[in-house]
Amino acid sequence: MTYRYFVSRYYSLCCILYFLLECSFAAKVEVKVGADITLTCKYDARYYGKLSVCWGRGPLPSRGCANEVIKTDGTSVTSRSSERYLLMGNIVEGDVSLTIRRVVESDLGVYGCRVEIPGWFNDRKHQMSLMVVPAQPDALKVEMQEVRDRTVTVSWSHVFDGGRPIESYRIDLKSKEALWDTAVTTHMSNPNLTRVTLVDLRPAKYYSLRMFAINSQGISDASNVLTVATEEAAPDGPPLDMHLQAFSSTSIRVSWKPPRSDLRNGVIQSYSVSYREYDPVGRHFKWWQRQSVTATKPQESLILSGLRPSTQYSVLIKAQTNAGLGPASSAPLCSTLADTLPTSTQATVNTLFTITWPMPDTTRFISDVTTPAANVNASEAWEQSATGFSSVPPDPPVVELKEVRDNTVSLSWTPGYGGDAPISGYFLEYKALNGSWDVKKTVVDFSPNQTEATIIEINPSTYNIRMFAKSSLGISKASNILTFTTGETGHQQDVFSTPTTSNTHAATSSENGGNGRIVAIVFPLVLVLLILAIVTTWHLRRTKVKKGNPSLWLSRGVILYRGSESMQEL
Repeated sequence: MTYRYFVSRYYSLCCILYFLLECSFAAKVEVKVGADITLTCKYDARYYGKLSVCWGRGPLPSRGCANEVIKTDGTSVTSRSSERYLLMGNIVEGDVSLTIRRVVESDLGVYGCRVEIPGWFNDRKHQMSLMVVPAQPDALKVEMQEVRDRTVTVSWSHVFDGGRPIESYRIDLKSKEALWDTAVTTHMSNPNLTRVTLVDLRPAKYYSLRMFAINSQGISDASNVLTVATEEAAPDGPPLDMHLQAFSSTSIRVSWKPPRSDLRNGVIQSYSVSYREYDPVGRHFKWWQRQSVTATKPQESLILSGLRPSTQYSVLIKAQTNAGLGPASSAPLCSTLADTLPTSTQATVNTLFTITWPMPDTTRFISDVTTPAANVNASEAWEQSATGFSSVPPDPPVVELKEVRDNTVSLSWTPGYGGDAPISGYFLEYKALNGSWDVKKTVVDFSPNQTEATIIEINPSTYNIRMFAKSSLGISKASNILTFTTGETGHQQDVFSTPTTSNTHAATSSENGGNGRIVAIVFPLVLVLLILAIVTTWHLRRTKVKKGNPSLWLSRGVILYRGSESMQEL
């Protein structure tokens, strides 16, 4: 009775020790949230044939798999608890490794693989401890929404946040030819943003743009790079080196060069040359006359002919792109040469010239001739009056400044009365504090349902903004004007270091730091097992002396009786 009790206690203790040792040596695998992970489990299918295999969560029980996640009959998958669990290896050849797609934090824990080999205690078991850690967000996908001469609007969709909320976004903007190290970097602290407008860009210029998402774990990989060319605008600078020279008594030679290259805002197509006569008696200028010159050379010239002798003329020249005319360049008044004809002939010519001097062609003048009110008949006046009373344009919106941080500006507005037609949209005018609304300004369009926006000022300074509502009946008056100052320009330091890029399909590996802890656990157990073996041997020898030799021996911690079938557990 004492012998059987001792053997049963010993067998139970050995099983417990074996279970503890098996759990202690479970490999630890670490993976980031959102990545794929493969837990290895294989057997020799050529030796054993096709075997049933199961994967479960938690320590493996004596039979089957606890919390089974996937199972195969050796040929194909017969059941699975989620589409994220896959057997991507060659099952027929014995590769039954478990792949978990898009790991989440709740996937952490122990996973066990049981290969069901016929016979008692012959099953092959593998256990792994999966450690799931948060990661940086996925890379953004940026799309172009609108491109104008001085503005670019981009948008993006929310991406997987890596297991931690996205806290901010970063946008880099540079010239297409420049390096990213020279890019203007802007941080946007609103994690709910999905659209932003960059303003104060240069017309007819190529830019490259990329974005990043940031959470507490770091910064994402760079988004796709957008390369965009802003539209042309009217030149910001006048033609250079303008000179006037009297060429004859009836002509003046005009010469000039194109505007500065950085102020052309596109390709110069032509020049508008305007000139008018000065009347010294009445001390006023006469009507403007204009000629157009196609831009062909780096040094342009034009002969103004058909002029009066000994008469002063004023000349203005404007460069023109496909978007419009730029500012004018001017020079001091220039006088034609005196006439060299005899006095009698001169008087006759002057008389004839005065009589036959052509009337100004109003079709050649721009905004110099207006239709007198007296020329409008009564029916037209009534139609204009009736139209004015019946067609009411929208009221201007009320604009508010929500936040100015660095060079990012957040705005919101409240729509006004829509008038006699639905509001079809809004547009924002944007200029430097010392600029003029009539000369140079940036225009940003918004949809009729939009009531807030975020813009990025590329050249920080002090600016004015105002907004208009528009409908099919016209444009509202200007809204209230907001004045704000954006932060200093420069490259900002990144608060997060970019983590090393890893493959999304991670391979399993044991954690080196855990080896010391395993040794600390295993050594006392082995020591206890050794003491029990010594005590058992001593007890068996005493039993042999008293009762003879029982036919049994110890192998791998399991008591086996001679002549029985193998009970060795692999």
